[in-house]
This record gives sequence, C-alpha cells and structure tokens, in this order.
Amino acid sequence: MSILPDKWIKEMAKNHGMIEPFIESQVKKNTVGSGLISYGVSSYGYDARVSDEFKIFTNVDSAIVDPKDFSPKSFVDRKTDVCIIPPNSFALARTVEYFRIPEDVLVICVGKSTYARCGIIVNVTPLEPGWEGHVTLEFSNTTPLPAKIYANEGACQFLFLKGSEPCEVSYKNRSGKYQGQQGVTLPKI
Repeated sequence: MSILPDKWIKEMAKNHGMIEPFIESQVKKNTVGSGLISYGVSSYGYDARVSDEFKIFTNVDSAIVDPKDFSPKSFVDRKTDVCIIPPNSFALARTVEYFRIPEDVLVICVGKSTYARCGIIVNVTPLEPGWEGHVTLEFSNTTPLPAKIYANEGACQFLFLKGSEPCEVSYKNRSGKYQGQQGVTLPKI
C-alpha cells in the first residue's frame, strides 16, 4: 500500500470527480489577505474544509447517548460561520467537499495541526473503497474552555492509500449505510 501524491489527487479530482468542489493548490489567505486555516491540495493529501452546518452536543433534554438508538435531541443545530464548542464537549459537522473514493483506494483522515495545538481533535473513520458522500466530521474540544471552529476553512487532511489490487467487495458493492450521505449524518444501525 502506498500513499498517493498531489499529481494523482489532481488527476482524479479534475478528470474523475473524486473531490467536488476541488481546490488544486493550498489556500492560506482569503480575498482581502487575512490569514485562514489552509485548505486544498498538499504534497500527499487534501485539506478539506468544514461547512457552516453544525450539530453541537447538548444535555438540555437529558438525552442518553446510545449508538444503537441515537436521539437527535442530543444536539442543537446551527448554521454559522463560527461554531463555538462548549468545554469538554463536541460538535458534528461535514466537509464542504463531496468525495467519491476509487475502488482500489482507502482514505484516512488526520486533524489540522492548527486545531490540534488548541486541544481540538478531529475524528473521521476511514473512507472505504467505493464510498461517496460528504464526510461527517467530529470536533472534540478537550479543553476546559469554549473553542471556535471556522466554517469554510481547513479542518482536516485526507491521505489517499492505494491498495496492491482492488478489494473484492467495496463499500458501494455492499450498500454501506452511509453511502451517498449529504449533510451532517447521525449514527445509524
């Protein structure tokens, strides 16, 4: 298994729709020159942006977090340019980009160092061969202070690993439950 470079990512995004919308170079400043958390193609990955749709964990309704019977009452929905995550809490969001993963590629995600150095952890399970959709992101605020997440800026980096051959059964072939997801998607059984 080998990691795939920027040239391959650009080819697959431009000519095969692997990432839409696609930014083919690192963006580090906005149009007026102010700094932002970078996104776009890097040497061996793609830094995806977080959208402006957030589900912020709350205990207002005293819901129990049960992965087998998940209650949407556990979250409050916000559409905002800056999401404030309460101390020692988390929020769900999604990528701006829609991904279509090739049948012989596995994608893993790592957080951006800018957020990690602030105690904000980004978690995503691997994107399996044949999967497609908006990626649901979990932002965990591990600090005792409120934390900001900036919409439409970099959130995490996706690394593309090519298998030695295509898998026998892809995520698409087995009709995985998160196939084609749009928006922030809650747990399913």
